[in-house]
Amino acid sequence: MAIERDSDMGIVIAGGGIAGLTLALALKQALGNDFAITLADPALAAPPRADNRAYAVAAGARAMLETLGIWDAVAGSAQAMMEMIVSDSRTNDAVRPVFLTFDGEVEPGQPFAHMVENAALVAALKAACEREGVELRATGVRRFTAEEAAVGVVFGDGSRGEATLLVAADGARSKLREQAGIGWVGWGYGQSGIVATIGHERPHGGRAVEHFLPSGPFAILPLADGGTLGHRSSIVWTERRENVPALLSLDAADLLAEIETRFGLELGEITLESAVSAHPLGFGVARRFVAERFALLGDAAHLIHPIAGQGLNLGLKDVAALAETIVDAARLGLDPGSLDVLEGYEKARRFDTVAMGAVTDGLNRLFSNDATPIRLARDFGLGVVDRLPGLKRFFIREAAGVAGAPPRLLRGEML
Repeated sequence: MAIERDSDMGIVIAGGGIAGLTLALALKQALGNDFAITLADPALAAPPRADNRAYAVAAGARAMLETLGIWDAVAGSAQAMMEMIVSDSRTNDAVRPVFLTFDGEVEPGQPFAHMVENAALVAALKAACEREGVELRATGVRRFTAEEAAVGVVFGDGSRGEATLLVAADGARSKLREQAGIGWVGWGYGQSGIVATIGHERPHGGRAVEHFLPSGPFAILPLADGGTLGHRSSIVWTERRENVPALLSLDAADLLAEIETRFGLELGEITLESAVSAHPLGFGVARRFVAERFALLGDAAHLIHPIAGQGLNLGLKDVAALAETIVDAARLGLDPGSLDVLEGYEKARRFDTVAMGAVTDGLNRLFSNDATPIRLARDFGLGVVDRLPGLKRFFIREAAGVAGAPPRLLRGEML
């Protein structure tokens, strides 16, 4: 495909979700005017819509957002996660025994995660990108051609350009990944994640709860106070996919009754504070994360089960690693779009991604199971972990994204 240049761009990022916006901001702050940063997504032109999604932003990811100047914009509506408890029971069990508890601090006064609502975080990132001079284009990337010295890009509005590098952050069904000829290994779980914001009359105290039920985990995640009853939590309800249409067709009162059966009565009266949505769950990982002048980011590179709440954090780790790779190469006078440079990013992220995918896949298969011998074995295992403070601290640091030697942004350091 011959590309006639309408404009020259340093780096193009396709996809305006949290990962794409964060990468654009990090690169622009570090590289300034040395590289033009363009982010393209048709959704940039869409009016804001009701959004019931919320994420557990781990301590390492929070450090990165602080370094990029974003955290102050969302801190007022963020909720620290001070404790996490794990129970294993059936839906109709009168008592839900707690098998495992985690103190929610990585270090004294440092929660291992904060719950942040998607709409607030995206709005803060977009505003910061605009202030820093990132070009936000309300169109997608239709196709591209990687050449020896540049990648030719054709946008959805018909305009064309050349870039040093194209980053695909366009989701698990990435069309750009397909165009690059990068394969995908994955499978569905036969489950959907039902998401909603729940109001309740008693405070949650920053406690997150994971109930393991036969159809899958039911997570109650603390949100900042508000709503009609004064307090709020986000739920991620994993349910067998064949049951979801019937559940979502219930009237509000009956659906709330189904939620209450799983939510429990500890927080008093509950109410729905948002629309309820369902999302099919699966696992997937790209066979490669990079090609010549092309890199995958976030869900375009990997998709995991939400059982550990690590999907967003995995994508933000990608951001930190790719931004560091690009910036270091540019400062050394190297070509940041060359395959030799980009392979450093793939090496930094491949093992962690596959390992986290394997862990979440195994946990889901282990706990979405009502066989009595398996329940007894897993409950015994949870009890053993609960009695080993050193092991629990290891798990907390891994979940917080501060274990090992993370990229500089995850350590709160500037690029």
